[in-house]
Amino acid sequence: MPLSEHEQRMLEQMERALYAEDPKFATALEGSGLRTYTRRRVYQAVAGFLVGIALLMAGMVAKQVWLSVMGFLVMLGCAVLAVTGWRKAPKPGEQPAAGAPHARRQARQKRSMMDRIEQRWQKRRDEQGGH
Repeated sequence: MPLSEHEQRMLEQMERALYAEDPKFATALEGSGLRTYTRRRVYQAVAGFLVGIALLMAGMVAKQVWLSVMGFLVMLGCAVLAVTGWRKAPKPGEQPAAGAPHARRQARQKRSMMDRIEQRWQKRRDEQGGH
């Protein structure tokens, strides 16, 4: 069951107060959450990228095209994982993006922007239809 707007605001205020009052404690409460997970994922992707380079070079030395292609594909996949993991990693003191009120607020702003665009479009259509 989702929280109401009032409950979300209260939760945000409590979190901000906790971070302002005792940032060390607040960070400790986060534990090894999403930030640590994404950091670990980025490190694994970098290691995989290096393995991909090794496979690519080994395929070139051994003149095995399939091995070089596999190395390139491993490099490409790991690069994508590293970039997406890096972008998704929340900053210290931030909430995870998935359930964050900040993300909901941005979605509302985008939605309201789309509403304004639709209203303008309707207004133009009505004005052109009237002439």
